[in-house]
Amino acid sequence: MGSRIAAHFANAGIPALLLDLAGTSLAERNALARKGVESALKQKPGGFFTDATVGLVQPGNFEDDFHLLAECDWVLEAVTENLEIKRNLLRKIEGICRPDTIISTNTSGIPLARLTQGFGPQLRRQFLGTHFFNPPRYLYLVEVIPTRDTDPEVVSFVSDFCDRRLGKGVALCKDTPNFIANRLGSFFGSTISKLTIEGQYTVEEVDALTGPLIGLPNSASFRLLDIVGIDVWAHVGRNLYDMAPEDPWRERFLPPPFLEELLNRRWLGEKTGQGFYRRAGKGQIEALDWRTFEYHPQNKPAFASVEQAKMLEDLPQRLQALVASTDRAGDFLWRLFSDYCVYSAERVPEISDRIVEVDRAMRWGYGHALGPFELWDALGVEQTARRIEAEHRALPPVVTELLGRGEKNFYRRQGTEYFDLFTRQHERIEQRPGVTVLRRQPEIKRNAGASLLDLDDGVLCLEFHSKMNTLGEDTFVMMYQAVEELARNWEALVIANQGADFSVGANLMLVLMGAQDGEWEELSLGIQRFQQANMALKCAPKPVVAAPFGRTLGGGCEMSLHAARVQASAELYMGLVEVGVGVIPGGGGCKELVLRFNDPKRAFEQIGYAKVSSSAENAREMGLLAAEDCVSMNRDRLVADAKALALSLAPTYVPKQPRNDVPVSGENGYALLKMGAWMARQGEYITEYDFVIAQKLAHVLSGGRLTGEQKVSEQYLLDLEREAFLSLCGDKRTQARMEHMLKTGKPLRN
Repeated sequence: MGSRIAAHFANAGIPALLLDLAGTSLAERNALARKGVESALKQKPGGFFTDATVGLVQPGNFEDDFHLLAECDWVLEAVTENLEIKRNLLRKIEGICRPDTIISTNTSGIPLARLTQGFGPQLRRQFLGTHFFNPPRYLYLVEVIPTRDTDPEVVSFVSDFCDRRLGKGVALCKDTPNFIANRLGSFFGSTISKLTIEGQYTVEEVDALTGPLIGLPNSASFRLLDIVGIDVWAHVGRNLYDMAPEDPWRERFLPPPFLEELLNRRWLGEKTGQGFYRRAGKGQIEALDWRTFEYHPQNKPAFASVEQAKMLEDLPQRLQALVASTDRAGDFLWRLFSDYCVYSAERVPEISDRIVEVDRAMRWGYGHALGPFELWDALGVEQTARRIEAEHRALPPVVTELLGRGEKNFYRRQGTEYFDLFTRQHERIEQRPGVTVLRRQPEIKRNAGASLLDLDDGVLCLEFHSKMNTLGEDTFVMMYQAVEELARNWEALVIANQGADFSVGANLMLVLMGAQDGEWEELSLGIQRFQQANMALKCAPKPVVAAPFGRTLGGGCEMSLHAARVQASAELYMGLVEVGVGVIPGGGGCKELVLRFNDPKRAFEQIGYAKVSSSAENAREMGLLAAEDCVSMNRDRLVADAKALALSLAPTYVPKQPRNDVPVSGENGYALLKMGAWMARQGEYITEYDFVIAQKLAHVLSGGRLTGEQKVSEQYLLDLEREAFLSLCGDKRTQARMEHMLKTGKPLRN
C-alpha cells in the first residue's frame, strides 16, 4: 500500500521517499522498496500515470535511510495493521523529524488515540490519520481523522492538499473503529454473507443482485472479496468485532463458516489464483459452490423481477421496484437494504456528526451510487420506516426525529440541503470552493441529447446528457447553437458534463441502422454535420475549452481535438478507437492527427491499433493533449478549472482559420503505410479485415494517393474521411463488428 501511495504522490509531481525493511545483502538493501515501486508500475490498473513518473519515487530502507526523514515535510506511515509495530515506528519518527513535519498513519481502523498514547505533545499536534483507499490512484476517498490533539491548521492543510494536489474526496472522520467507510462497508458485506447462508443463494446470484443493478460497481460482492483479498476482509471484520464491543450488531462482523474454510484452504482470491472465482482453461471463469467448495462454470442467474427492473433507467425507481417484489431477489435486497439503512442511521452521530460525510464516504470509497441516507431517500423514508415497523423492528432515533417533524427526506432541494442531527432541521450544504455542479447551473437551451448552461462570468457550457454521452443529431444541433450563442453573448465556451464518462463516441446503433437500411445520403449528411460542427468549434470567434474525463473515445476524442484548449481530468482514457467497429475516424480525427504529428506513420499506428491513453499525461505523450493543455487532479474541480482556463484565454484570443496548406505524403506515403499494414498482417498481428480498414486509413492519411508530396486543405481531408467511413459502413464485416460491440461491449476481430 505504501508504494501505491508514493506512486500517487509522484503522479501529482511530488517527490516521495519510500522506505521499507532493509535487505540482507549489501547490494540489495533497498530491494523491498524497489519491488514495491515495480509492483505499482506493473499492476493493472497501474499505479503511475506514466513510466516517466517513476523517477520521482526514491527507494530506501529503514536502517540506512531513516535519517532522510528529517528532510521530509510529510511522513506517512503505512506499515502493517499492527498496533505495536506502528507505535515502535512512530517512536523512531518522533526522534528524527522536524517540529513542523506532518506525521500521519494510513490505517483502516486502529484507533489513533491508542497509537499516540504516551507520545510527546509536539508529535500529537502534528499527527493525524490519512486513510487512503486501495488502489489510491483510482479510489476517490481519503478519510482524514484528526485526534483531540491535532492542530486544526494541520487538518486544514492536509485536507486541502489531498483535495487539490492529490485529487481526492476528503471525508473528515471521528476516531471510531474503522472510521466511516470500512465500518459501514464491513457491515454491508457481512450482511450479504449472512443472507447468502440463510437464503442459500449462490455466489453468482449474489453478485448479480449486488452490482450495477443496485448502483454498485461491477465487482459486486464476492468478486470484490477476491480482489481485496479474503484474508484482508476477514482481518477487517475481526478487528471491528474486537474494537466495537458496544456495537449491538458486532457478531455480524465475524467471518462466516464458508469464509473460514476458504482461509484454511488458503483460497484467498486473486493473489492465490482462486477464491470465490477461479480462471479455467480458454478464458473461462468458474464460480465456487460455498456449500461443497467445488467449482463449476459460471451460471447466469435469472430473476423475473430483476429483468423487469432493468428496464427502469432511474435508479431510485429501480430500487423501489426491486424491494417491492416478492421473489428471492426482492427478499434478499429488502433485507440487505433495510438492515444497512437501519445500521447506518444508528451509527450517527457516533461515527460522524453529519450524514453528508457518511454518504460521501460510501460513494467515494466503495463506489456506491448512493450513500445510506441517499438510499433511505431513494426507497422512500416513510415507506421504508413503516415496513420496518411492520416487521416489529425499532426505528433509529434520527429517522423517528425526521418523520416526527413532518419531513419526508434526508436531503432536499436537489441535494443542496441535508437533515442536521443537532439542529433537527435541514441545513444548507456548504459549497466546496472551486467545485461547480452542472445540474445546479441555469439552463438556456435543451434538447434530448445536450444542453446549454450558464456558468456565470460570461462563460457558456455545452453539456451532453444522452446515454453514455453518445453523439448524434441532437448533439450536433446544440454544438451549432453553442457557437452561435458564443458569438453573440458570451466570452468563452466550455464543453463539459458530469456523467460517468465524457463520451464514448457516436451513437453506434443509429449508424448501424442507417448502414443496414442503405440510408447513405442521411449517413453522409450526419457525418458532414459532425465534421462541420467540430470545425465551427475550432474556428469559433471566442475560445472553446473541452473538459474531457474518463472514457473520451471516438467522436468524444475528435471534439476535444478541435477545441482551442483542453482542461483534462488526470484520469483520461482517450483515443480514436473506430477501427474496433470497422470504420475509421470520420469527424476530423484523422485530419487532426495529420496536423498535429506531421508524421503519417505515427498517426497510422495510433488510429490503426485503436490506442487509448491510460491517463491525461499519457494522452499528452500520445499527442492527444498539447503541451499547453492543462490537467485537473480532482475531477470535481474540472468544470471550474476549465472555466478559469477559458476566461484566461478570452482577452487575447485570436480565432483560428481553416488551413489550406496541410502537407500530405501522396502515393509514396500510401505505399509505405500499406506495406506496414501488410507486414502486420503477415505476422498475424491484424486480421484480414483489419488490413482492409488499414488501407482505407492509409488512403486518408496520405492525402488520397496524390502524385508526390502536396499541400491540401482541411476540408479536403474531411471529405476523404467521410468517403472512407461510408464505404466501410457498406461492408457486412463492419456491420458485424458494430453488432458485436452493441451486444457484448467488446470488439470483434473478424
